[in-house]
Amino acid sequence: MAVPSSFAPRATGQDEVALERELRPSQLADFAGQEGLVPPLEIMIRAAKGRQEPLEHILLAGSPGLGKTSLAMVLATEMGVPLKVTSGPALERARDLVGILSGLERGSFLFIDEIHRMPRAVEEYLYGAMERFCVEFTLDQGIHARLLKLDVQPFTLVGATTREALLSAPFRSRFGHTLRFDPYSPTALHRILKRNAKRWGLRASDSALRRLADHARGTPRIANRLLRRARDLAEVESAGELQDAQVERTLDLLGINSVGLEKSDLRVLEALARNHGGPLGLKNLAVAVDEAEDTLAEVLEPWLMRCGYIARTPQGRVLLEAGWLTLGLNIPSAQESANSGPS
Repeated sequence: MAVPSSFAPRATGQDEVALERELRPSQLADFAGQEGLVPPLEIMIRAAKGRQEPLEHILLAGSPGLGKTSLAMVLATEMGVPLKVTSGPALERARDLVGILSGLERGSFLFIDEIHRMPRAVEEYLYGAMERFCVEFTLDQGIHARLLKLDVQPFTLVGATTREALLSAPFRSRFGHTLRFDPYSPTALHRILKRNAKRWGLRASDSALRRLADHARGTPRIANRLLRRARDLAEVESAGELQDAQVERTLDLLGINSVGLEKSDLRVLEALARNHGGPLGLKNLAVAVDEAEDTLAEVLEPWLMRCGYIARTPQGRVLLEAGWLTLGLNIPSAQESANSGPS
């Protein structure tokens, strides 16, 4: 179904980024959905402030869109210190890191997104900076080699990663605290959407917001994007009031079915069904659905596995009973035992 021009997003890319920032929580008390992470952080902040020391280095691990960047910003605000933001891919050489570290003020937060993508050589320069607040590097080679030491102001490193296992063990051990984000419950997402609708002055029924929360895949970023698209439709078709009908129309226009699956999800299930439920290896499945392997493994599969539609086995991906039922197909008799899922 073609999307009418009236439904096209009004915001530019920069406007979308501004909207994302507008919806971020500004203090720990507003950080909903990850309540288990907040109490230890509150104690750490109070203790660090009492000792007038920088907060310990923190590693934030979890799937994209769960609020790692938002939490880093909140922590810097709660500590009342500057925040410097960069990413692992942007730190290609050691001098890129040294330039940032040398410009930090005492107590500053250095937030590195996708920290697992930082080159290993750059990672090693961080060891001394994290522990002794100095960077050591060698000039020249052989008998002319000189070891130089650059002192930096005490700071807090906050790293965000979607693939914690890619960080070396020595690097992980230098973080004082690791916080692992879980998918949000529909109830938590409903609270977030209700708060954000109020910020925008959007009139929305409780049931409409709950419907959006149910289709957000446990991710606030997706929930907020759905809310923006639903708001667009409500302004165009119902004088700015968001009701169930506008939510259903929004989901239909975005190609999201009644159980929250998108076309890309259905292609994965259909490809496995065409191959008698699998197993299919990652490469073959990626070719079958015309997706990059990393997109399939890191974006599409986690949600399908969490919902019980597919499973990963040593032989490859298999379609489970819920996947067959969603497609409206019967499980082949030869596959019933294999596709029944974990006992």
